[in-house]
Amino acid sequence: MDDRPLIGITMRLELSTDRFYLGRDYSEAVEAMGCTPVHISLIPDREYIDSIAVKLDGVLLPGSDSDVDPELFGEDPHPKLGAVVSEKDATDRLVLDAAEELNIPVLAICFGMQALNVHRGGSLWQDIGSQITESIKHEQGVPRDRNSHKIKVEHGSLLKSFVPDGIAAPMVNTHHHQAVKAVGRDLKATAWANDGVVECIEDTRPDRNVLGVQWHPELSWKNDDISSNIFKWFTDACRSR
Repeated sequence: MDDRPLIGITMRLELSTDRFYLGRDYSEAVEAMGCTPVHISLIPDREYIDSIAVKLDGVLLPGSDSDVDPELFGEDPHPKLGAVVSEKDATDRLVLDAAEELNIPVLAICFGMQALNVHRGGSLWQDIGSQITESIKHEQGVPRDRNSHKIKVEHGSLLKSFVPDGIAAPMVNTHHHQAVKAVGRDLKATAWANDGVVECIEDTRPDRNVLGVQWHPELSWKNDDISSNIFKWFTDACRSR
């Protein structure tokens, strides 16, 4: 019997070609940790999503080249808002609904962390560079796996348990222009960049395994202990379920 946890990963939609797609790094990281990736098409139909969710041991919400629709947190679009993909927003929200109902572990990465926060009633900075005073560079470009800025991690947090001893200010990669503003219900911020941008959110309920990180551990897990430990924790949580 195969005891590899099944991890659902929502895809992206390429608007110019009308194709679903997903960067290989997410699936490869999940598979390398002993899990089986299951790609979830962006079909925002509850029956479809529920039929998949009941079979899953974990959910990974990946990054995206789109932005979360600001209408979902009660704001008009900022002039520097990027493309909005309604199918992406709606599907991710249905997946999060199912994960909440079934208590499925969730790892939310970059856009996925922002989607998680908005799903819980939180809000976003729609454009860091124009809305946050003296912000640092959060869109580093290539090489994408290079850790380029430091973060401050809250003592006693789940994320802190992933940081190797002796590292006071871990480095992470960064590929985003939006960020968490007001933190959603049952979530708390546990890491920040030096400009105050939230880099990690965690579920506050002890019976839940939900973690969001603003950087991309799927790009750096091979060479970065924190990113590797995130995937190990996620795999253990999914296997325990």
